[in-house]
Amino acid sequence: MSTATSITVRVPLAIRHRPGRKTIVMPAKAEPAAVATRADPALVKALARAHRYQRQLDQGRHGSLTELAAAEKVDRSFLGKLLSLTLLAPDLVEAILDGRCEAGLTTLLRPLPVLWPDQSRALASESRPASSQPKNSEG
Repeated sequence: MSTATSITVRVPLAIRHRPGRKTIVMPAKAEPAAVATRADPALVKALARAHRYQRQLDQGRHGSLTELAAAEKVDRSFLGKLLSLTLLAPDLVEAILDGRCEAGLTTLLRPLPVLWPDQSRALASESRPASSQPKNSEG
C-alpha cells in the first residue's frame, strides 16, 4: 500500500469584511493581465446565443422554434439561421473565438454544407476575391 501524502498550496490573499459579505482581495502584483482578442464580438455573441437557444430546445424549455422565437422576441427565420451556427465545425468555432475567422456573420448564416471539411472549403472559396476564383469555360 502507498502511504498517504498531502500537498499544501499557499495562495496569497486577504479577506476583507464588508457589510453583509466577505471579499477576497488578491495582492496587487498577482493581478492577471488583460488578454487582448481580435475576435468579432458580433460573431462570438451570435455563437453563444445559438448554443443557448439550442440548449433551451434540448432541455424542453420550449417545444418549437416558433415558441422559442416568441419567448426571445426574435424572428423565427433568423432563429433558425442562428441555430445553424451550432453545427459549425470545431475548427471554425475555434477560429471565431480566436479572431482568425475571416467570414462575417452574414456569411456564416447562409446555408453551409453539413460535413465539417466541406464547411471550411466553402468558406475559403467565398473569402477568395472574384478574380482568383475559377471561371466557367463553357461556351
